[in-house]
Amino acid sequence: AGVARRRAPPQKRQAERSHIQLGPSVGRLTISLRKCQCLSVASRSMSDQRQAVVVRRAEHADVDGFVACSSALFAEDAGTRDPSINLDWPRQHGHRRFTTGMDDPNRLLLVADCDGEVVGHLVGALGDASAMKPVRVATLVSMYVRPAFRRSRVGGRLVAEFIGWAKGAGAETAEVTAYASNTEAIRFYERNGFAPQSMTLRMSL
Repeated sequence: AGVARRRAPPQKRQAERSHIQLGPSVGRLTISLRKCQCLSVASRSMSDQRQAVVVRRAEHADVDGFVACSSALFAEDAGTRDPSINLDWPRQHGHRRFTTGMDDPNRLLLVADCDGEVVGHLVGALGDASAMKPVRVATLVSMYVRPAFRRSRVGGRLVAEFIGWAKGAGAETAEVTAYASNTEAIRFYERNGFAPQSMTLRMSL
């Protein structure tokens, strides 16, 4: 006999549909890694449906799927919010950029793999401390989960892996940017421990 499952509240379901893209943005969210204890890879004790999607490091064989996922992100996010972005960037430059990133120790490329298909991705990068900002910062550069997989906590698992990697690399702070109009993404990141810190304002010339 099947077991009835309670549906998540609307705000939780909506937040899980988020997506984020690197580019001209209007808000930055940060999280202190020294205080962060809420994110871990303990989510692997999920239902069979969720376990069917494996979150892992990207491999060179994943590049085509990574590019396709990134293209979907650009079309869905910047394509509806930022006319200054080159929406063909993933197809024109993604293959080389992602291939190089997989071999860079200061970058993290993750895929959400469902039976060999890339259904989500995350790119993270580490920045060095400086005299002005003497802390090491991890940036969540981009993340995307295909619509059919946005109610199975795939996005949360990608972020948890990113936070674990950042802490292991000695970062003290993690940050991510989002368009102000992308309220779903902002709520998603806030649910995963990030808090708003700064805002970028723009004018056309």
